Amino acid sequence: MNIANSNFSFKPAKATSIMVPNIITSGFHALSEPLRIKVLQLLKNREICVCDLCDTLDVSQSKLSFHLKTLKEANLVCARQEGRWIYYSLNQPQFEALLHHLKEYSQLNTIMPAASCKDSP
Repeated sequence: MNIANSNFSFKPAKATSIMVPNIITSGFHALSEPLRIKVLQLLKNREICVCDLCDTLDVSQSKLSFHLKTLKEANLVCARQEGRWIYYSLNQPQFEALLHHLKEYSQLNTIMPAASCKDSP
């Protein structure tokens, strides 16, 4: 079959047919806020109590709780309660999942040019 002379045309998939797992989208959403990035930076090497996070970041507990909730829902941090205190740590497997998702883009060899758009009559 000679493709150049055929009626073959490439039709890109509709955006609605692309499925990205919620855990990936929520992870990247959680990483889009500077205060949450600061929290993650502090948690890189050790578990930290929420009271110490508030002191170090100079934010109220209510403000920090909102951001920690987003990080927990994105599965980026783990919480452990000891008495009345909650300690947070990184959830390393979730960061590995996000990294794996990004690596898929770095492994693309050739990106095909877009087909010409045709004006409809």
